[in-house]
Amino acid sequence: MTVGTFWLTGDPAADELLGSDDNALLLGMVLDQQVPMEKAFAGPAVIAERMGGRLDVAAIAAMDEDAFVSLCAERPAIHRFPGSMGKRVHQVCQVLVDDFDADARRVWQHAATGDDVKRAIAALPGFGDQKASIFTAVLAKRRGVRPPGWAEAAGAYGEPDCFRSVADVVDEESLAKVRATKRAAKAAAKQGSAA
Repeated sequence: MTVGTFWLTGDPAADELLGSDDNALLLGMVLDQQVPMEKAFAGPAVIAERMGGRLDVAAIAAMDEDAFVSLCAERPAIHRFPGSMGKRVHQVCQVLVDDFDADARRVWQHAATGDDVKRAIAALPGFGDQKASIFTAVLAKRRGVRPPGWAEAAGAYGEPDCFRSVADVVDEESLAKVRATKRAAKAAAKQGSAA
């Protein structure tokens, strides 16, 4: 895998934004819930376009929440649930401005261990244990953020070439493998709940 390159959205410009902007990558992960990953991770580029061509978390945080949600709900909406997810993005941007000088990298920059990375991510609005584990793997596999214990903190998502999450998507073939893994996990969960 090539650290820093992304192949998630089907749009080279949106993927380039994810590869070059930690804020965009973090906000894409915020949106990665109940929609295809391509839709979620294209969201930051759509927001940037609607705000004049630049993803500016300070400008988002400074906006009235309802006004930002309206921007997110414009067709095509950035998410299947533009209201709740627009609010979530707004909340994360406020935390980034208030606590991290509007720079997502500062969330994990000084983490001494993988557990520190995961804990810092899990403290953000909308990041439960699983999403924090996945993003820990994304940072390690795609950004080279690999403090001691990162793979353990990421759990199953930290395994090499496991094709379990966005952390492992680098091309069409790996995307298909991740989708197949997710389908198998859903089928197993459904079977387990029926038993």
